[in-house]
Amino acid sequence: MKRVLPLFLILITFISLPSFTFAQANSEDKGSLQSGTIDSQFDYIYSESNDYQEYKVVKRTNLDKLKSNILDSMRTMRKEVGDLKLLIVSEKDSINTLITTLATAEVEKQDAIAQKDNFSFLGMGIHKAVYSSFMWILVAVLAGALAVFSFQYFSSFRKIKKAQKDLAEVQEEFDNHRKNMVDRERKLKRELVDAQLGR
Repeated sequence: MKRVLPLFLILITFISLPSFTFAQANSEDKGSLQSGTIDSQFDYIYSESNDYQEYKVVKRTNLDKLKSNILDSMRTMRKEVGDLKLLIVSEKDSINTLITTLATAEVEKQDAIAQKDNFSFLGMGIHKAVYSSFMWILVAVLAGALAVFSFQYFSSFRKIKKAQKDLAEVQEEFDNHRKNMVDRERKLKRELVDAQLGR
């Protein structure tokens, strides 16, 4: 008996479920003024209205309810439109703020690039490219001056060496000449002494 009761309840549930679903589907197909879109509510009123000659007779309560629903929908839409307008204004403000921030960032970037490329030298602002060119020109001039002075130094050094060599040769010739002169003078003195003694 205990087993039969739960089975009986399950059977009743399965039997009543299709009819409940069918009734619910019929009420959804039929529509109402309590829910659904405005189009479905117009269709509902049209289907519920009576015919009189070529006219439809609509219940005043249904018409009032439809009017109320339409006005509610319009209020809701107006509120949504107002909210969207506020959102658009807020978004425009955000975009303007972002544009201002972007312009400020661009100016700061250009200033940073200018400061990176320029620096102060002896109280004057100089661009790095100009300074680099000036320094390379200065290095080239100093290298050229060093080459000229080195050439003159080595040229003078060679001339000094040659002059010292010539001086040494002249000194040697002079010493040889003086030695010859001394020898000749001695020889003449001897000859003179011999000539005086031989008299």
